[in-house]
Amino acid sequence: MSSNDYRVLLYYKYTDLPDYEEYCTNHLEFCKSLGLKGRIIVSHEGINGTVSGTVEQVEEYMEYVRSDKRFADIHFKIDEHEGHAFKKMHCRVKPELVNWSIENDDIDPKSFGGKHLKPKEFNELLKDDDTIVIDGRNEYEYRIGHFRNAIQPAVNHSREFPEWVAENADQWKDKKVLTYCTGGIRCEKLTGILKKNGVEDVYQLEGGITTYGKDPEVKGELFDGKMYVFDERIAVPVNQVEEKVIAQCEHCGKPEDRMINCSNPVCNRQYVCCRECEESHHAACTAECKEHPENRWDVERKKQIDKYDKVNG
Repeated sequence: MSSNDYRVLLYYKYTDLPDYEEYCTNHLEFCKSLGLKGRIIVSHEGINGTVSGTVEQVEEYMEYVRSDKRFADIHFKIDEHEGHAFKKMHCRVKPELVNWSIENDDIDPKSFGGKHLKPKEFNELLKDDDTIVIDGRNEYEYRIGHFRNAIQPAVNHSREFPEWVAENADQWKDKKVLTYCTGGIRCEKLTGILKKNGVEDVYQLEGGITTYGKDPEVKGELFDGKMYVFDERIAVPVNQVEEKVIAQCEHCGKPEDRMINCSNPVCNRQYVCCRECEESHHAACTAECKEHPENRWDVERKKQIDKYDKVNG
């Protein structure tokens, strides 16, 4: 089976889903029956997922999801991939589609949030020096790739965004503010959080970086580095106009955008590491992790290197 025979889907939909627990159970059963692999979150707010499978499997899955009228217009972002991008299939019930941990959450993306911008519109506003651009992702995602001149929020998790926005919103109240994330879902509430804090002129990149990188007009322009993804690919290219590496190997400091998991399973941190330093440091992010008694370097070394090289060339 060739690389063109597999697809990775990324999707979400905010919709009222009162039967979410039953929906999750049935959904997981269907996905397993098809042979899909991936991670899906289901809540009273709707669905948020990414799965991989053959062309035939994902086509049948998309038809299944859209057969429920609540998801009839859901948009699937589709990537080609060589084989599955996940090891297992999970579908879990959660209180939120994205863990914002907002008390008394009254932000409803279906009726309250920023204006959606197509890639070309977003690109044009990126070039306006008076525009504020906020990355709606976490630090390690920003580190290997982001839009040029985008603000890196001082957060490591989505749940830290509400406090960070509250502390900084005053400086943006008279500005045009753009937000973006991987596929768009985090911006659905992030723009609402900004508006709740008095920032009125707020926009989000429709479809996220994933859609922007594939747009035939903008071709990923002004996105530097690679986009972090939550599957075995780890990082994927975006900018078709100008390839640029912005991250550095944490060991030697040379330009690099490959990320690996620390070989100490107690740590397991994803960090930027070149191929040479992965060998010399045994894929450990620190000397302590290298010497840790549970270090799995001998077991994981070849598998990690082969997986990354196979995906990224």
